[in-house]
Amino acid sequence: MSAPTPSATDRLIIIALDAGHGGEDPGAVGPGGTREKDVVLKLAHRMRERINATSVNGNAMRAYLTRDADFFVPLSVRVEKARRVQADLFISLHADAFFTPNPQGASVFALSQGGASSTAARWMAAKENKADEIGGLNVKAKDLQVKRALLDMSTTAQIKDSLQLGSAMLGEIGRVGKLHKPRVEQAGFAVLKAPDIPSVLVEAAFISNPEEEAKLNSDSFLDKLADALMRGIERYFSKNPPLARNRTT
Repeated sequence: MSAPTPSATDRLIIIALDAGHGGEDPGAVGPGGTREKDVVLKLAHRMRERINATSVNGNAMRAYLTRDADFFVPLSVRVEKARRVQADLFISLHADAFFTPNPQGASVFALSQGGASSTAARWMAAKENKADEIGGLNVKAKDLQVKRALLDMSTTAQIKDSLQLGSAMLGEIGRVGKLHKPRVEQAGFAVLKAPDIPSVLVEAAFISNPEEEAKLNSDSFLDKLADALMRGIERYFSKNPPLARNRTT
């Protein structure tokens, strides 16, 4: 089946960029002391520059950051912010960590309605979903609304589109760095649960690996990574044109 013909929609294309962790939640910390919350914010700023300078089929793109400085944002609020601006895509940026320094490479995750696609994916989702506990929130109470949303049929389409976006991104990341897994993994990440927005979580590298920690502190690597993620977004839109909406501001 051929891809739909791209056509102009006369509106801004909004990309929600979600720099993981922040504020009292540093995220993972590398052996040299690099904090995940800092490097993913730098990456988000680089992606914002590229997105704001790009158009899709004549429609300008705009980046929307769920946090643009060092402050804590609950997982559910990150999703709510993206939905409030009617984001076309949601991209959560992280830097992976493990108990040993050996694992390396980037990973991309999408939501799973059922079980996780691997033990590692389940472990990663559980780890990232603990961010709210650091901020002192009752995750279970907040998650009721999310569970109801998961029953929505649109979630199935969201996951399909998310897997396509993730696959396009992995293909581009693999051109500039190592991949930890060659396919998009799936698990129950709380931050990916917007039923109406294709959403992926990108683990840019293993901050727990000394070599990759050094890369995450390198401006040239972050530039290459931002370029790769941007190409992935453009590849996705070349096959999945944005839907028409009344939004010109």
